[in-house]
Amino acid sequence: MPESTNYAAELEQAVEQWTRQGLPTPDVVLVAGSGLSGDFGETLVPARDLGEILPFEAAGIAGHALSLEVLRAGGETTTTTMYYRGRLHAYQGFTAAQVVFPMRFAASLGARVAIVTNAAGGMYEGVRAGDLALIEDHLNLTGLNPLRGSLPATWGPQFPDMSDAYDPDLRATTREIAKELDIELKDAVYAGVLGPSYETPAEIRAFSGMGAGLVGMSTVLEVIAARHMGLRCLGLSLVTNPAAGTTDELLRHEDVLEIGRSAAARVEQLIAGLLASGRLVG
Repeated sequence: MPESTNYAAELEQAVEQWTRQGLPTPDVVLVAGSGLSGDFGETLVPARDLGEILPFEAAGIAGHALSLEVLRAGGETTTTTMYYRGRLHAYQGFTAAQVVFPMRFAASLGARVAIVTNAAGGMYEGVRAGDLALIEDHLNLTGLNPLRGSLPATWGPQFPDMSDAYDPDLRATTREIAKELDIELKDAVYAGVLGPSYETPAEIRAFSGMGAGLVGMSTVLEVIAARHMGLRCLGLSLVTNPAAGTTDELLRHEDVLEIGRSAAARVEQLIAGLLASGRLVG
């Protein structure tokens, strides 16, 4: 059966309300994942509850904020960013359309670039908690797709090409800025799963055999929706733990958050460099 609703009318209403208030429209949308936050420039719209734009009830989870703000990065740039501190997850019970509503909202307001960050388990050899990885591609293993059902043709084609889901030019720019900042970046394919349970060792072996080096419970639905609406996407993963079966240690959400906090400075430095560079949007 088709998705019961893709919130097309509600999205239009939210955009009209935002515009009617004379609020700034974004060039970039930034989604911050587990334990990641930071301040990246001049605040144009102070943080407000994400629920102000959502047409359904939503709440965050432990370790995740759930707010939005609009800022202008420092440096010689006029790039305006819609900054989501936290995100909605399908494992909370949200539909795919609900998970991507904030992304579609930013895209409808005019955003042209999406930066998505997340916490991930590392499956590749030599991975260490605290490593930063550039997502080069993904596997959508959630069993969900935000394009399911009848969508407005103005959003994008019914069968969008995903061969460049993570924009090559944005990845090259990010590598250059990371090098300037002396920040080490690894590259990996991200496996997006539904959650909320962590993966079994057998699942990790299967994902590794499919070519994935990272695994997490977010991002893929947002990127599909963003690409569908024409945004160029950049994905950054903070490795917060080795995946199940690659170590004898048990996986705990508290540890994921702690690693996120301890490594957040490098993530924030890299994102600040990207936003201030003036090289994200032409």
